[in-house]
Amino acid sequence: MPPRRTRRGGRSRTAPLGRRGLLLRAGAGLAVLGAVVWVLYGSSWLRVTRVEVSGTTTLTPDQVREAAEVPLGQPLVAVDGDAVEARLLARLRRIASVDVERSWPHTIGLKVTERQPKALLEKGGKYIEIDSAGVRFATVDRARPGVPRLVVEQDDSPSNRRFGTERLEREAVRVAAGLPPAVRKDTQVIRVRSYDAITVELTGDRTVVWGSGERGDAKARTLVALMKAAQGAKRFDVSAPAAPAVSGS
Repeated sequence: MPPRRTRRGGRSRTAPLGRRGLLLRAGAGLAVLGAVVWVLYGSSWLRVTRVEVSGTTTLTPDQVREAAEVPLGQPLVAVDGDAVEARLLARLRRIASVDVERSWPHTIGLKVTERQPKALLEKGGKYIEIDSAGVRFATVDRARPGVPRLVVEQDDSPSNRRFGTERLEREAVRVAAGLPPAVRKDTQVIRVRSYDAITVELTGDRTVVWGSGERGDAKARTLVALMKAAQGAKRFDVSAPAAPAVSGS
């Protein structure tokens, strides 16, 4: 049997066909990509026609839609979620956070989390709502039930000059947010005289000497134990939670 001849250079006769196949496949891929781009950006199939709002309690969905300014008719894929979020946070201070979601084929979803007041600052017959981070986010005509008033009685001591009114307000709100639920519902006033002289005034003429906003968890646990052990007491001092005190009856 004669020896089989091989072509010089080892080139296959099918190589040109392989290159044509690659070109055909590349062209088909570009065509598919172009079709996808057209569907996403050029067609009317995937455009924004509806904005759904969820999570609101005080704000209305229409208020959120108006502030969001989601462009109706724009391709859904082209909506700038970060820009929508930035507009909402800048225009509606009551909003603590918002998730912007695409819901194919036509909807933008806005999932809102509103700030919740932890203290009220009375001013000019109105009430400024302050959240747990110390942010003043709304002014309302009526005090919300169950939210304590914040009273700052700041003197001209070096300590108060150092911290300033805003810092003292944040510390008071920090105390309000850390109160045990059973105590928070009876809280009427958070009174601040200095950074480490914060008191909590409860129903029934009861007072809690809290001190500073530091070690809030330990103070809360100690206060619950004191109230169980001395149910008739009027004054509870947890400013040093390792050495609490009660008085009055």
